[in-house]
Amino acid sequence: MKVITLSNEKGGVGKTTMSVHLAAGLAIKGYRVLLVDADPQGHATLLFGLPKEPGLHDLLVKGAPFQKVLKVIPPEQIEIPGETVGGRLFLLPGNLLTREISRELTDLRTIRDKFRQLESALDVIVFDTSPTPSPLHAWIGVATDGVVIPTLCEMLAFDGVRESLLHREVFVKHKQSLNLPGIELWGIVPTRFKSQTLEHPDMLEQLKAAFGDVVWTPIPDRILWTEAARAYRPVFSYAPGTTAAKDAWKMVNRTEEVVFNAAP
Repeated sequence: MKVITLSNEKGGVGKTTMSVHLAAGLAIKGYRVLLVDADPQGHATLLFGLPKEPGLHDLLVKGAPFQKVLKVIPPEQIEIPGETVGGRLFLLPGNLLTREISRELTDLRTIRDKFRQLESALDVIVFDTSPTPSPLHAWIGVATDGVVIPTLCEMLAFDGVRESLLHREVFVKHKQSLNLPGIELWGIVPTRFKSQTLEHPDMLEQLKAAFGDVVWTPIPDRILWTEAARAYRPVFSYAPGTTAAKDAWKMVNRTEEVVFNAAP
C-alpha cells in the first residue's frame, strides 16, 4: 500500500481538484483507493456531492471503526461511459472538526498505525491536506510515502512550494527518529497553466531549472474543470475525450508511473 500526500502551503492551486482526479483515475485503472479529506474546508468531500462530516476526526479521536466513517463512491459517479471501473474508490470525509485532531493526538505514529490496518484492503491512500500549516501535517507526514505538490506558476504559489519542501524535511526527520523510511518528492505539478501569459512560461522555466524532471507536464487552465466539479464528477467522466480529460489522464498516468513503477 502506498500513501500519497498532496501538499502546498498556498491555497487556490488546484490541490483538492488534483486529489480527487488522482484518486478517481487510479480507481478507474484498477486500484483500490482511499481519498482522505484532511482539509477542514472539506472540499474533497463536497466535490463528490457529499455532506461534510467529521469522518477523519471521529476515526482518530473517537476511535470510530473504519466501516462507520468510510464512504463508498459509486462506480457510476466516476466511470467513463462504455467502460468499467476496474477498482474501488472510498472517501473519508472531513469538516471543521479536522482542526481539533492535532490537539488530541500525542503519538506521531498514530495516523500511520491507524491506516496501516487497511494495508490488505487498499492499494493506495491519497491525503488532501490543508494549505494552512498545522501539527496535523506532521502526523500525516509520518504516514506518507511520497508527496506531490501542485502549484500555480506564480510567485506566491512558489513560496508555498518552498514552505512545503521545508516542512517535508522536518517530517523526514520525524520518520528517521522512528526508524521509518523517508518521504519521496514524487512530483511538482504546474496547474491552471496559462501559456499565453508572460509570467506562467517564465515561472515554469524557473521551476524546471530548480527541480528538473521532478516538474511534471503543466495542466492547462480549462473551464471544463469547473463544469465537471459542479456536476460532482471527474473531468474524464464528465467530458471524456476532451483535451481537459486527456490532461487529467496524463497526470494520473504519471502518478502511477512514479508511485508504482508502472509503464505510463
